[in-house]
Amino acid sequence: MLSDIVELLRLERLEKNLFRGKSRDIGSERVFGGQVLGQALVAATATVDGRSAHSLHGYFLRPGDVSAPIVYHVDRSRDGGSFTSRRVVAIQHGEQIFHMAASFQTPEVGLEHQVAMPQVPPPESLRRIDDIDETLLARAPEKLRRVIENARPFDTRPVDPIDPLQVQTRPPKREIWVRTAERVGDDEGLHRALLAYFSDYHFISTAMLPHGLSYLSSGVQVASLDHAMWFHRPFRVDEWLLLAYESPTASGGRGFARGSIFSHDGRLVASTAQEGLIRVRRK
Repeated sequence: MLSDIVELLRLERLEKNLFRGKSRDIGSERVFGGQVLGQALVAATATVDGRSAHSLHGYFLRPGDVSAPIVYHVDRSRDGGSFTSRRVVAIQHGEQIFHMAASFQTPEVGLEHQVAMPQVPPPESLRRIDDIDETLLARAPEKLRRVIENARPFDTRPVDPIDPLQVQTRPPKREIWVRTAERVGDDEGLHRALLAYFSDYHFISTAMLPHGLSYLSSGVQVASLDHAMWFHRPFRVDEWLLLAYESPTASGGRGFARGSIFSHDGRLVASTAQEGLIRVRRK
């Protein structure tokens, strides 16, 4: 349920700059990267007044333990005239598992331009990924079934659905419409944290498309290495957003992908990028 994710993003404040968050098992055997990303952004936002996050850059250092909480320490690096800088370190079992730098800005008016949104069918004409995945459940391993069930707080509608059990070789790009399955309040910080949470879902899989692989393929090891986001314009995550992903390159055991996120009316509201580990162990 969406309320479970919203609760996950509500951190307990231990000290002025110290927070604790719960962990959630989505079937991936380690903490979902989007969870840590979203919680770290919430922790940073809690130390800033009157300014909105416009960018973040995070690195995944160690796998997270789903059975243990995560402690977030926020370093108040700088409070300037227009910008605020924060650094967040996520700690589990006494070790850093993630760190992130985030920047916040006082709203102001400036130059405006953007690229055009891709021409894709409207979300209302597409099938929910839940409906598509129901046809896979009978032959899917337990790992995939749990991931599908835990993604249902989001209404996700791929423009061109992909079967993760039988991936066909195809160009490294995909478009996905998404919104939360229920309405969310008006807390701008929560909307940005929820988008950060969801944005970790499809990056590495896009980079594997030219090779006919998915995270369920035999002998494939995948993991997020880093993640960056830029927030350009206001948006609501409970209204339709188009996530347009592409992967321009893969090399050295790593795949790189980037995404443009558009509102239903065509505004470019955010950009994001990620590099992930992709190792293929052939027999």
